[in-house]
Amino acid sequence: MDRLLLLVAVAALAGVAAHLLQRRRPDAPVRTGWTVPEQLDRDDFDRPEAPWLVAVFTSASCDACAAVAATAAPLASDAVEVQVVEYGRHRDLHDRYGIDAVPLVVIADALGVVRADHVGPVSATHLWGSLAEVREPGSTPDGCGAGG
Repeated sequence: MDRLLLLVAVAALAGVAAHLLQRRRPDAPVRTGWTVPEQLDRDDFDRPEAPWLVAVFTSASCDACAAVAATAAPLASDAVEVQVVEYGRHRDLHDRYGIDAVPLVVIADALGVVRADHVGPVSATHLWGSLAEVREPGSTPDGCGAGG
């Protein structure tokens, strides 16, 4: 009987010690979002003189990236430079701007300030609407602006 009580006491102490140690360990970090740059150096991209830049960060191993790049391509014009920034060819830019998820589309103005972004697959309607909204605030198709 003494051995059984000793065994129960040791097990209880081990359980209490494990519980206390577990409480001391910090919780795993919770990811609240993906890293999206707030500013781009327009000289890092083709046509820095264009008033608007649509940068599409992609990877060759990403299934959705080609579709997002194809969705963005028709936005190209004299005023809008659309550039696909594929990880294999432009790893330096992915690293510089801390890109940790693709596809990522950022829309930057002439100063490189990121005015809109889309992480993950995006429809043409949403992408084109974002560009229209940043170019002419209040001009969204449904008539309501950013606050509406």
